Amino acid sequence: MPELPEVETTRRGIEPHVSGQFVQRVTIRQPQLRWPVAPEISSLLPGQRIDGVRRRGKYLLFDTTAGSMLVHLGMSGSLRVLTGPVAARLHDHVDFCLDSNLILRFNDPRRFGSILWAGLTPQAHPLLDSMGPEPLSPSFTGTYLYDRSRGRKVPVKHFLMDSSVVPGVGNIYANEALHSAGIHPLRAAGRVSRVRYEALVKAVREVLDSAIAMGGTTLRDFVGSDGRPGYFRQSLNVYGRAGLPCRSCGRALKEIRSGQRSTVYCGSCQR
Repeated sequence: MPELPEVETTRRGIEPHVSGQFVQRVTIRQPQLRWPVAPEISSLLPGQRIDGVRRRGKYLLFDTTAGSMLVHLGMSGSLRVLTGPVAARLHDHVDFCLDSNLILRFNDPRRFGSILWAGLTPQAHPLLDSMGPEPLSPSFTGTYLYDRSRGRKVPVKHFLMDSSVVPGVGNIYANEALHSAGIHPLRAAGRVSRVRYEALVKAVREVLDSAIAMGGTTLRDFVGSDGRPGYFRQSLNVYGRAGLPCRSCGRALKEIRSGQRSTVYCGSCQR
């Protein structure tokens, strides 16, 4: 599933091409995604100017004076900007045709993505209203995590992946940040000290910033009919490397299943 860096890279890739453009028409080929495509997408969006594209957690917000469109890429979704008429492929479900003759196309083979309408107060939408502070924002601090974690017995990895605590830190980058901070993923969140949470906040920011920066060069271009955003696996230290040597101490990395997700860690470096 696309995580925050992939979503942010998507936002940065498409925003220059769609911001300031008017939506001429919307073509919906498959209305049933994770949820049905919101009817406002057809009734309110045409004729509106896209004033900007924002990200909240793993969601993209396309702002107009009529309200905001809320897009989630799901497990396999992608957004591409096409420079001319390109025949739709099997999983090209929705086209947003812009007045610049560009087409913003939503492709989603597994149909776990969503295109919803968040209205004029998107922060109040049920999918967004309980989210914690953004992990790259000044309000995401070690003190904040420490205070939120008191009395919590849930594993710190699950705590970090809870969007009500901090949105957008999914499985891949939770593994990476916990390794960088030297914290065992199964340690109870309430048993992590303030100092170690400060280290974890620093690690989360560094891991996400690095992935976003790498995405800007490896994904290259969001204009064209081919290609799709991918994970930045070449930069990962633990995820997908179970059994290989830890790059910090040389001992074999371990893998367990926790919360139905793969968790990879170093039994020596992480405590």
